[in-house]
Parts: sequence; structure tokens; C-alpha cells
Amino acid sequence: MFSKSKINEPGPKQAEATPTAAPMASSAPAAPASDYKPSAPKAKPPASLLSSDLHITGNLKTSGDIQVEGTVEGDIRAHLLTVGETATIKGEVIADDVVVNGRVVGRVRGLKVRLTATARVEGDIIHKTIAIESGAHFEGSVQRQDDPLTPGGKKAAPAAAPAAAPAPSAAVKAATAAAKADS
Repeated sequence: MFSKSKINEPGPKQAEATPTAAPMASSAPAAPASDYKPSAPKAKPPASLLSSDLHITGNLKTSGDIQVEGTVEGDIRAHLLTVGETATIKGEVIADDVVVNGRVVGRVRGLKVRLTATARVEGDIIHKTIAIESGAHFEGSVQRQDDPLTPGGKKAAPAAAPAAAPAPSAAVKAATAAAKADS
């Protein structure tokens, strides 16, 4: 039923048994320490919800997610912004992901912008990718940029831009003007 431990035996077998016993001994105290993992990502907090009876005047800024069901008069910056069907935003919207189900009056900037069938947008949309469902109402311009989150971000090159003739240099213009003056 019980056997003698090999750890206490003299000789070469003890040296072999010690390495296997050492990790077991060290893993037991390490278990509580392994519960704390500084490199492990934290659980993502839930989106902040602004209910339909809430009216905010002022700017909102977060690195998290916001779901707006009420009215906001001001700019909003977030990671993911969801504009609910009952929501109205009057101001600029900047987010990695923007989903518009309600009304936005102002510029929309996002890496991914989605206008659902119930969306009403009055303003320009600057995006990297965009999806507009049938039934969405949109008045403004649409512009694709590689980095739409920063004002004056890098514009995307047109897919099939015609090759333009190079502009004449200042030296060529001066030589042409001198030749005309001599004639």
C-alpha cells in the first residue's frame, strides 16, 4: 500500500529523482503566483450606455465602447460607438468602429463605418472601410483614407488614377521664357 520514497535513497538514483521532484515542489507555491499574470489581457469592460432619456451637452472621450440611445450635443471619441435608433448626435464622431442606427448631424470618422437601414447621417464620412445598408439616409460626402482617425490623415491613392504628365521644372520654365523673349 505504501512505498518508500526514492528521494531518500543514496546513490545516482537520488540525482535523477531530485530534478523531477524540484519542479513539483516549485509548482505548488507557483500556483498562487501564476494566478496573477501581468501580461494577460484584462477582461473588456461592458460598453457605457447612455439611455434614451439622457441629454448630454459636451464632449465625450473614452478608450472603451459607448452605446448612445439619447441625445448628445458635442463630439464623441471612442473605440466602438454604437448610435441607437432613438439617438441623435450633433457633433463630430471619431471611433475605430462606428455603427449608426440613429441620427448623426456632423462628421463621422472611423476605420470601419456602418450605416444600417435606420441610419440618418447629415455630414461627411471619412473612413477606411464603409458599409451602407439599403434604406439608410445619407447627405454628405464620403472619403476613404488609410488613417481616418487623425484630421488631415493620409488619403488613399485612387485605384486607377491616370498617369499625369510631370510638371515642368522652374529651370525649363525660365529657359522657355528666355527663348520667347529673344524671339
